[in-house]
Amino acid sequence: MGSWNSISMEIIYQVLGWISIICWALASYPQVILNFRRKSVVGLSFDYVMLNCTKQSSYLIYNATLFFSSTVQRQYFDKYGYDQMIPVALSDVFFPFHSILLISVVSVQIVFFDVSAWQPESLEDIHCYLCCSMVLRSSLLFYGSANPFMALARLHIQAFLNFTRKSTVGFSIGNIVLDFTGGVGTLAQMSVQSIDQGSWVNFFGNIGKPLLALVSIGFDLIFFYQHFVLYHIKASRVSFQRDPESTEPLIKDSDHLQGIATTS
Repeated sequence: MGSWNSISMEIIYQVLGWISIICWALASYPQVILNFRRKSVVGLSFDYVMLNCTKQSSYLIYNATLFFSSTVQRQYFDKYGYDQMIPVALSDVFFPFHSILLISVVSVQIVFFDVSAWQPESLEDIHCYLCCSMVLRSSLLFYGSANPFMALARLHIQAFLNFTRKSTVGFSIGNIVLDFTGGVGTLAQMSVQSIDQGSWVNFFGNIGKPLLALVSIGFDLIFFYQHFVLYHIKASRVSFQRDPESTEPLIKDSDHLQGIATTS
């Protein structure tokens, strides 16, 4: 296997790798905390959670196989040359494993916290949904491991839900900030390796990683626009709201509020 030409570039590679992975790992926490604080999952797409688990499971199998399996590594070298480096680091294995644990926590929250008309309403519906998602997850697992656009499927579902509700309330913007940082860090990390080796083979040899980062960054920009521009303006005109993160409908007409006060 090829070796690093510069120790400083190797250090930068490792630092950027762990920064991106830590950001991606921490990106799961804001949503968990928001759900717990609101005691509700209103605004969070169940399909988004299910497909995210499918993507992370597939990504874990993909990275762990390439990182630990000598047979797969030999196949990689046969295709790209024995002077190349394996384009997967230990941090790439840690990230999806950690994400699956956090997704399990969100799945428990889905069962026990409040839902709305945007999602299954009864506990029986949720149990049925989760069972079906497990079956679908198993059937898509190996397909997803070879298809980096699984991220595209999960992200567009949440973006469409935000568009349908005309709101991002219930979907944490904190996870998007961290996800965006992780995506940029990943592309920077792979670029550092390419510059050191004088070859861009690592991008093609692990095509799922850069495509995952690019797709995530693209949708993160959409979420930023939805949260800070498209629906933030509407939220700034709200005259009254019981709780900034409440699941109750927003009352936007001040005359309506005055009418309530008069009749009471």
